[in-house]
Amino acid sequence: MGVFDRDFTNNQNLSYRSKQVTPTPANGVIEMATLFTHLTTEIIDKQTRRREFELQRSRRLHWVRFHIDERKPGNMMVFTVKEPEGFRTYIYDKDEKYVVVLEPLRDGNSYYLLSAYYVMGKDAQRDKFAKKYRRKLDVVL
Repeated sequence: MGVFDRDFTNNQNLSYRSKQVTPTPANGVIEMATLFTHLTTEIIDKQTRRREFELQRSRRLHWVRFHIDERKPGNMMVFTVKEPEGFRTYIYDKDEKYVVVLEPLRDGNSYYLLSAYYVMGKDAQRDKFAKKYRRKLDVVL
C-alpha cells in the first residue's frame, strides 16, 4: 500500500506522453481503492467478475509508474489496438514480460489506467502481445 500511495494516491499528476492518466471509474466514481484492487488482484471468474489477490502483480506495483513515465530505455512495445471493448494502448516490456493497459478517452487528452500485470502462463507462451502488435493502429492513441 505504501508504493501505491507514493505513486498514485499522493501523486495524482500521473501522465503518459502529455496526457493525463486517471483510475478507471467504478459506477461513475473514481476511487483509488478500485485502482488498487485492479493492480493487485486478477479476475478468476469472468462471469461473476470475482477477483483474488495476485502476488506477481503486487510485487511489481512499483513498475506501473516506472513504465508510464517511460523510464525504461529499450525493448518496449507501445501500441494501440482496437479491441471488442474499445481502444487499448499497451505499454509492453518485452524483457520483463510486463504490461500496462491504458484506455484512450474520446477527448484525446487523457487515459484511464485499466490494469498492469506480469504476463505468465499461456499468455506468455503464446506471445499474446506480439500477436496484438500485428493488429496495431498506425498511431498510439
